[in-house]
Amino acid sequence: MDSWVNSAEILGSDLPLELSGTGNRRALLMDALREAVRSGRLAPGTRLPPYRSLAADLGLARNTVADAYAELVAEGWLAARQGSGTRVAERAAPVTPVHRPRTPERTARPVHDLVQGQPDPSVFPRTAWLASARRALAAAPDDAFGPGDPHGRPELRRALAGYLARVRGVRASPERIVLCSGAAHGLRLLADVVGGPWAAEEYGLPFHRELLASHGVGTRPLGVDADGARVDGLTRRDRAVLLTPAHQFPTGGPLHPARRAAVVDWARATGGLVVEDDYDGEFRYDRQPVGAVQGLDPEHVVLVGSVSKSLSPALRIGWMVLPQRLVAPVVAAKGEREQFSSATEQLTLADFVESGAYDRQVRRMRQRHRRRRDQLVAALHARAPHVRVTGIAAGLHAVLELPPGTERSALRAAAWQGLAVEGLGDYLHPGAETAPLAAGAGDTPAPRRDGLVVGYATPAESAYPEALDALCRSLPPVSPPVPAPPQPPAAP
Repeated sequence: MDSWVNSAEILGSDLPLELSGTGNRRALLMDALREAVRSGRLAPGTRLPPYRSLAADLGLARNTVADAYAELVAEGWLAARQGSGTRVAERAAPVTPVHRPRTPERTARPVHDLVQGQPDPSVFPRTAWLASARRALAAAPDDAFGPGDPHGRPELRRALAGYLARVRGVRASPERIVLCSGAAHGLRLLADVVGGPWAAEEYGLPFHRELLASHGVGTRPLGVDADGARVDGLTRRDRAVLLTPAHQFPTGGPLHPARRAAVVDWARATGGLVVEDDYDGEFRYDRQPVGAVQGLDPEHVVLVGSVSKSLSPALRIGWMVLPQRLVAPVVAAKGEREQFSSATEQLTLADFVESGAYDRQVRRMRQRHRRRRDQLVAALHARAPHVRVTGIAAGLHAVLELPPGTERSALRAAAWQGLAVEGLGDYLHPGAETAPLAAGAGDTPAPRRDGLVVGYATPAESAYPEALDALCRSLPPVSPPVPAPPQPPAAP
């Protein structure tokens, strides 16, 4: 295609939209609109002309402009509502501080959000979910609108049994699945039934440890290295161990096959329970997902999962795949009637899974998250090549390893940039500072690491580049090389 130039006035303003260059005209139009928004020439809330008008002004086909608008809406640059036209999406403005305070603190409402664990709410599959809801409600039996069964709706338990067997290698019948309102609810029920103490990975969610403690279950830390949890530190005193085998949270990496076998052997020998938090097992990018440990021994492993990462935490639907001996006690602990998860949402999710819409959504999100991960790695390679990135084979976050003693200063710098991000130390078990790496390892604790836990799932497409820019500006510079000690003169 020949090189060409064209321009149009935006709503009679003096802002020209210029398209120039060689290539696909829709792509050139999208680049021009992105640049106008990114530079601030098109402010948030600015209403764009109807696509027909812009097409006429630019001499483009109507479908070209309509497709460009639609794609930019999907990316988060624009917003479209029935009856109000297409506008520049509302989003936070870049930080432009006038002066640096002596002690910068994290802002109450950060401009950029790279906190782990939250998928972008704008990508929830509303149309497909609504279609499933209509089908599910039309086909729902009358008892779905009565008192809830604490096991959960049988339709969803059947759908999950098939899906988890196919995708995660789980061995379970629907009768062994108990639905709950999320992973946290499942842990509460298991704490009440199993009791303590539990072992837990030295890096993990503080919320989970606090939740268990609130139910009278103390936890002690297990060391974590490149192969996952050091399960050789388990003892006969431990009633259960809480693990993230598919992708250790937050340091990254799957549990080594030898350690998977070892933790199952420990459970069989001691009667202990392995609690497998499968929080992002579906999101593996460089090879096939690692199967669940539950498949090795369904009678000694509980798999806990939810849709909080794949769909939305707002749905409040999770599940436990239980050993047969625990089904009745867990249901009894839950109560005679379902009090948490909506039956209609359970029916909708069942249809969503059975229709294939859930698979399509997971594939879509996997591609999106992989692209985000690659953008993060490329930005760091270009601007902070001295920072090592780990945990990137799976999940919704990465860990940036920092020089010793620089984590707190990096967090202060991030707060100054208006960036919400978390330090690796925030996830360290309180007892890990003095605990040995593993049983029999002596009194020397494992070395602790400085780093940032960077979530790349939350920001809208239009906000992500600015968030990465703020992150790169927050990182410590290259450490000066340590001078080599003077060498003695060579012997004559």
